[in-house]
Amino acid sequence: MGPMERKDRIDAAGAALLVGFAVLMGLNHVAIKLVNTGMQPVFQAGLRSVIALGPIMIYALVTGRRLSLIDGSFWPGVLAGLFFATEFIFIYQSLSFTSVARAAVLLYTMPFWVALGAHFLIPGEPLTPRRVAGLVLAFGGVVLALSRNEAPASDKAFIGDLMALAGAVFWAGIVILTRATRLSNATAEMQLIYQVAISAVVLTALGPMLGPVIYGMTPLLWGLIGFQAIGIVSIGFLGWLMVLKIYPASDVASYGFLAPLCGVLFGRLILGEPITWTIAGALALVAVGIVLVNRR
Repeated sequence: MGPMERKDRIDAAGAALLVGFAVLMGLNHVAIKLVNTGMQPVFQAGLRSVIALGPIMIYALVTGRRLSLIDGSFWPGVLAGLFFATEFIFIYQSLSFTSVARAAVLLYTMPFWVALGAHFLIPGEPLTPRRVAGLVLAFGGVVLALSRNEAPASDKAFIGDLMALAGAVFWAGIVILTRATRLSNATAEMQLIYQVAISAVVLTALGPMLGPVIYGMTPLLWGLIGFQAIGIVSIGFLGWLMVLKIYPASDVASYGFLAPLCGVLFGRLILGEPITWTIAGALALVAVGIVLVNRR
């Protein structure tokens, strides 16, 4: 099989893949929330990484990807792995407290934290007037979401909202590390291996310290663990990496507004979560902001 042909714009196949990835991301939040009813959230995140690591390693080896620990990427890769673990501590715990819809909107403020951090840390990525407008809209969406919750999922819903926002900040930290350090020397597959391997160790060790790890698992919930590990991390993330190799990164990023939209929709369709005016307004502000920040 020859090398994948680079394209200068998103075509129908690329659009279909990006929509499919957004759907997977929306379903992922629903799966996490459901499995939280039977498994300790932090341990669940670690188990997902443990299961996903094998398929990712096999894919990298079979396709001949360069996997190196001596290209200068090791320590930035370790830090990215710790950021990845922390990100998912916040995300998985947040979904025990708040709704899928609210967590999705707040988590996908990630591009704005990247744009803000890149302005100070990455040469050649200044805040343009358009990006500033996107940041202002995103901030407005966050303020709106946090200011009012007409249907809180629990009495700790506000804490859950803040955790989702913290997850977005650590996710942005991984992106900035990848651009601003020698982690950029590593292949995309090796970057993912750093994150998954380190989070597997950290989260499975930390989970049992926080209480019982399994307390009500069913065959359906075990199936959802498999869906997260294989469908999301192994297939979904590797598919995302391949899309980035074929299509312009800025065009790919412009589809980012679909992920929080899918999270809100699946929270409604599968879990029966209400779509309030507050969350609809916050989603609109964040979605428009994503387009402005990522557009070239």
